[in-house]
Amino acid sequence: MALTPVDRDLLQRCLKKQPGAWNDFVDRYLSLLYHVIGYTAHLRSSKVNAEDVEDIAAEILLQIVADDYKVLKQFRGNATLATYLTVIARRICVHELTRRQSVRDAIRKGDAKVEDVPDSAEGTVAELKSLERLDEVDRLLRKLSGREREIVRLFYLEGRTYEEISTETGVPVNTIGAALTRAREKLRKYRKSRTDIAALTPAQVRASRKPEKKAEIKTGEAK
Repeated sequence: MALTPVDRDLLQRCLKKQPGAWNDFVDRYLSLLYHVIGYTAHLRSSKVNAEDVEDIAAEILLQIVADDYKVLKQFRGNATLATYLTVIARRICVHELTRRQSVRDAIRKGDAKVEDVPDSAEGTVAELKSLERLDEVDRLLRKLSGREREIVRLFYLEGRTYEEISTETGVPVNTIGAALTRAREKLRKYRKSRTDIAALTPAQVRASRKPEKKAEIKTGEAK
């Protein structure tokens, strides 16, 4: 679905930093962010109260405006703005939920104080950042099919854990990581092929498209 005129205008106003644009953006999408946070927490069996939801929503909004609206500048229009923001919000929410759980676990065990706990979690979050942009995820999904496609969708777009993906798809949990690795390898090869093509000169591209001339076989009567 194409970007709506309303969202296109809102996006341009935000990037131009026009007065009132950011307030309009928040008014339009804050309820969506709340819904994404609640649903993501439910999928991960994480308990969040109203204060937690507001804190995570604030973190999402901060990351959207960070680096001069970098998140909005990366939007390529391959989906609706709401879909794009949903994916971004899920990723940040998964990060925050994981980080908060690591803090609680560390304090409960007495192994660390709050300030000693790293701001980013290991494992799932690190992998989650390997595909930063929605258009790359979408491109990868279009090249996959069957269970492999479903595994990638659940992991990158819904922020599911390996255990949750295994329950949803029936794929053994110890093979989920391998499936994601194969999927990422396909994307890397796709990127490389596009880079190699882009590096060719126009003349080389034309030459690569010309069919090879078959060698002519001369026949004649033996003397």
